[in-house]
Amino acid sequence: MNIQELVQRQRRYFATGATRPLAFRRRRLRALREALLAARPEIEQALKADLNKSSYETFLTELAMVVGEIDDALRHLEKWAAPRRRGTPLSHFPAVSRVYPEPYGVVLVLSPWNYPLQLALAPVVGAIAAGNCVLVKASRHSAHTTALLHRLLSRVFSPEYVACVDETIPYGDVLAQRYDMIFFTGSPRVGRQVMAAAAAHLTPVVLELGGKSPCFVDAECDLAVAARRIAWGKLLNAGQTCVAPDYVLVDSRVKDRFIELLMRQAEKMFPHPLHDPDYPRIVSRRHYDRLCGLLDRATGVRGGARDAESLHIALAVVEADFDSEVMREEIFGPILPVIAYDRLDDAVQAVQKREKPLACYVFTRRAGYARAVLERVNFGGGCVNDVVMHLANHNLPFGGVGNSGMGSYHGKDGFDTFSHHKSVLHNRTHPDIPLRYAPYNEKNLPLLQRVLLGR
Repeated sequence: MNIQELVQRQRRYFATGATRPLAFRRRRLRALREALLAARPEIEQALKADLNKSSYETFLTELAMVVGEIDDALRHLEKWAAPRRRGTPLSHFPAVSRVYPEPYGVVLVLSPWNYPLQLALAPVVGAIAAGNCVLVKASRHSAHTTALLHRLLSRVFSPEYVACVDETIPYGDVLAQRYDMIFFTGSPRVGRQVMAAAAAHLTPVVLELGGKSPCFVDAECDLAVAARRIAWGKLLNAGQTCVAPDYVLVDSRVKDRFIELLMRQAEKMFPHPLHDPDYPRIVSRRHYDRLCGLLDRATGVRGGARDAESLHIALAVVEADFDSEVMREEIFGPILPVIAYDRLDDAVQAVQKREKPLACYVFTRRAGYARAVLERVNFGGGCVNDVVMHLANHNLPFGGVGNSGMGSYHGKDGFDTFSHHKSVLHNRTHPDIPLRYAPYNEKNLPLLQRVLLGR
C-alpha cells in the first residue's frame, strides 16, 4: 500500500467517528500494553541488535516508559477528555463557556533511532488517547526495532487506525502528504525540513529536537553524587540521548577532583566498556567516525578508549573552553567536555549566548545558586541535583524551546498536544438583551460601558 492510499484510508476511518469513544480508546491502549509485555523478549533482542542495549537498560529506558504512559492515560483519560468549563463575563449572561478536547485526525509520528521503541510509541500513546489515527515513520538506522514496530503495530491495530510506514518509502514522499498534525523527534536540521513541509498544508507540528545541554556543578555540592549521576546520564545509551549532559560547567576550585570522581564512577559502572555486554554501542560507523574525529582533534582528553569493530567508545572527558570544537554542536556520544569557571555569572552568560538547550542540570546545596541558573537560563526542562530523570515523570511536560524544539508531551500534556481545544459558548434564546443590536441608541452607551468595562 503506497503512502497516499494509507493516509486516505486513515482519513476515511477517522471520519466514521470510530476512534472517538473513550471505551474504544481504552480497549486499544490495553491491547497495546498487553502486546508490549508479551513481546518483551523480541524487544530486548531488537534493541540488543541495534544498539547493544542490555535487557535492564531496555526495560528502564524503553519498555517501562511506554507502559507507564499507557497506564497514566488509562487512569486519567475520562478526566482529560471531559469538557472543561471556563469563566463567562457578566455581559454574556446567561451563557456558559466550555472547552472541548477533540482529536486532530490523522497524525504522523516521525521517530528517531536512539530510543527507537520509546520515542516511537510514547507519542503514539498520546495520539491514541486523544482519539486520533496514527502513522509512524520509524528510523532505518535502528532496523531491527523498526521491523519489530511493524510487526507489533500490525498485530494490535488495523492499518486504517494505526500503522507503521514501510521503511522503503522515502522521507520526502511521507512528508509530501497532508496530515492533521506532525510529531517529529530528531535533529534541528531535519526539524526545519519537517516544518517547511508542514507549512505547505499549514499543518501544526511538534518538534522534539536537541541541543547542547549544560550541567552546572557548584563547589558546594555533594561532588561524589554529582559525579555518579552525571556519569550515569552521560553513559546511558552511550551518550546517545537527547537530554544527556552535553557538557559540564564546574567551579574551578573543584574541577580536578570532579574529573577524578567522574572517571572513577565511569570505570565502576563499566569496568571493561569495550567488551561489556551491558554497555551500548554507537549506532553506526558514520557516527562512530564522527565521534572519533572529535577525540582525535581534541586536547586534554582523559579516557576515550575505542573499538572500531564493535563501535564502542568509553567515556572521554575533554578539558575544554567555549571555543573548542567539541562545543560547536551536540555531541550525542560518550564525550564530555568539562569547562571550569571562576564566577557563576560568567558561566551563565556564556550559556545565554548559545542556542536554547533541551535540558539543563544543576548540582548544588545552595538554593541561591540553583535559582541563579534556573531563572536566567532558558531551556526545555531539567533537574536540580539529578540528570535525565525529569523525562521519566509523566506529570511533567517534556519538550524544548527555540532551537531545541516546540511543543511538549507525556501524560496529560501528551493528550493535550494531540487534541484541538474547541471553544464553545452555550447561550439561551431568552432573555435576549437588546443592547448589542442595531439600530444603536446612544442613550444606552453609559449602560453598555458599565456592563463591559465595569464603569
